[in-house]
Amino acid sequence: MQSSETVRRIEELRRIIKENNEAYYVYDSPKITDFEYDELFRELKRLEKENPELITPESPTQNLGDKTLEGFKEITHKYRLYSLDNSNNFDDLRKWYERVKKEYPKENDLELVVELKIDGLSCALSYEKGKLKLGATRGNGIIGENITENIKTIKSIPQELSKPIDIEVRGEVYMPVSSFERLNEDNIENGIKEFANPRNAAAGSLRQLNPEVTGKRDLHFFAYTAITPNSKEFDTHKQALDLLSELGFTVNENHKKAQGIEEVIEFCKKWETERFNLDYATDGMVIKINDIAKQNELGYTSRAPKWATAFKFPPEEVWTKLKDIELSVGKTGAVTPVAILEPVQLAGTIVKRASLHNFDEINRLGINVGNEVLIKKAAEIIPKVIRKRDYEDLGEYKAPDECPICHTKLVKPEGEVILYCPNSLNCPAQIKGKIEYWASKEAMDIDGIGGSIVDKLWTNNLVEDFADLYKLTIDDFMKLDLIKEKSADNLYNAIQNSKNPSMTKFLTALSIKLIGKETADLIANEFPTLNDIKNAKVEDLIKIDGIGEKAALSITEFFDDENNKRILKKLEEYGVTPRGSVVERISNIFEGKTFVITGTLSKPRNIFEERIKQLGGKTSSSVSKKTSYVLAGENPGSKFDKATQLGVIILSEEDFIRLSEGNINEQKF
Repeated sequence: MQSSETVRRIEELRRIIKENNEAYYVYDSPKITDFEYDELFRELKRLEKENPELITPESPTQNLGDKTLEGFKEITHKYRLYSLDNSNNFDDLRKWYERVKKEYPKENDLELVVELKIDGLSCALSYEKGKLKLGATRGNGIIGENITENIKTIKSIPQELSKPIDIEVRGEVYMPVSSFERLNEDNIENGIKEFANPRNAAAGSLRQLNPEVTGKRDLHFFAYTAITPNSKEFDTHKQALDLLSELGFTVNENHKKAQGIEEVIEFCKKWETERFNLDYATDGMVIKINDIAKQNELGYTSRAPKWATAFKFPPEEVWTKLKDIELSVGKTGAVTPVAILEPVQLAGTIVKRASLHNFDEINRLGINVGNEVLIKKAAEIIPKVIRKRDYEDLGEYKAPDECPICHTKLVKPEGEVILYCPNSLNCPAQIKGKIEYWASKEAMDIDGIGGSIVDKLWTNNLVEDFADLYKLTIDDFMKLDLIKEKSADNLYNAIQNSKNPSMTKFLTALSIKLIGKETADLIANEFPTLNDIKNAKVEDLIKIDGIGEKAALSITEFFDDENNKRILKKLEEYGVTPRGSVVERISNIFEGKTFVITGTLSKPRNIFEERIKQLGGKTSSSVSKKTSYVLAGENPGSKFDKATQLGVIILSEEDFIRLSEGNINEQKF
């Protein structure tokens, strides 16, 4: 008979695991590390194994039990998506292999395939006769979310395969580390909440209710398995991976066919360190029996396949001393604290600095200079302070009152956690930050103009703001230390070649608070010229789907500021003229009409958008009562449903062509 303490612990573990399942799978906001979660799950499995009479169908060990997020249409998977059992040491991996091998005693070594375990969001893609019909999240493995429109924005997912077959493809949507870091840098600068890791960033981006936002995030896809219901296309898992590559999918190249578990273990050991050189997050390896017939014979438990398992890399967390808290001032005046650490080896590199995010986070952690702190790499990438020694209390860290660079009194806008230096006109850190950002790849993309060159230009009094880059001569660059004639010539030409940017890049480069690349693109699509944007009022801007009141106010305040007007005037005088999205109007047939486009059409969407604008109409990303028409292609999704509910006229591609040519009357609808 089990003790009341055992019953209580089992119930507590189930509650904690279910809460964290929901936080991880539904809201993409994990509360504990994968390692901590796995330890809890292993404890629950052990207790249930010792007390089988306490196992219930609702236990997390029996199913995933995850809900779907409100806002997406639920779908029932045709083929269930299972979870994976896992181990975090090689002895457990060997035990899994021995259990499987008992089923095949006559074979010396089973053929296995070992692959990197990508830390992203699992998806199932259904194709009929080679054409994408449905994209869905895993959800609880039985019921997922229909995210087809968002899936179509990911360039590495083919909408039509190289062979006209019926197939379901499983894979992982992920965000590259470099893209994740840029996204978080933008979020920090603009006072927006950061993503905890690339997995959260990918999940949050993929599950946007507006597919245009998803399309502007740098998402990628690795395919890792396939199901072909109507024909036998492969006999082994390795053949399935080869078929996926042939069909047009990206398959992670870092996989290996292995004979026996020891060969797998050597491959795992190799990637324990080499993974840190990748531009995507991986938290382990997946090991599968290669033979599909054996997979079918071995079958599944209630939640996981018996023929596959995962090996999780051990987390690297180390204690070190917090030597100082350095204050960094960004281009928008955001003051960010950075931990300066006693150098320590962590995840293959020497770490001297770590993120502290903001001053509220410092107080939450209760840390101060002199504390011993535990650090880890968030998603094995960015060093982060987790906690201090429980017994150490060095008092509360006092947030600064003034800017560490220009000594202006700091401000904290209502509803934000970031402290700002309001002295944008004279704070050297902000001015240099704006110049460096203006030249960065995501902005004007001026090759060669980085932090070091900006510092030299500033120190030599050659620039006062980013507009001054365009007055520089080759001789000016020759005045800088270690700059030779060829380099000076290259820098000068790179600047001159940036004078005619797209409106999106130009707006992004201006470093307007709360306006990153995605928001800039929304504005550029709605207002074709810089004068249109300058003259836009808050009420005009908030009509754009995706632009909130705070962002709209930030834009109008920027263009009303006298210093910004002065810089914009200088840019104009130096010949910097952004390319607007002006489309030459050839007719007024669509005057006053607003179109929303959804689904897959015979040509790229931008061709239809340009045609609408040529005929005097406007396009929008969301359906409302103000929408005149919805142009619907194949698999139109939720926009089609909303248009139907609101009674908005829905056009097929053929209807649209006839309407645009004046060959059909609006009254027909």
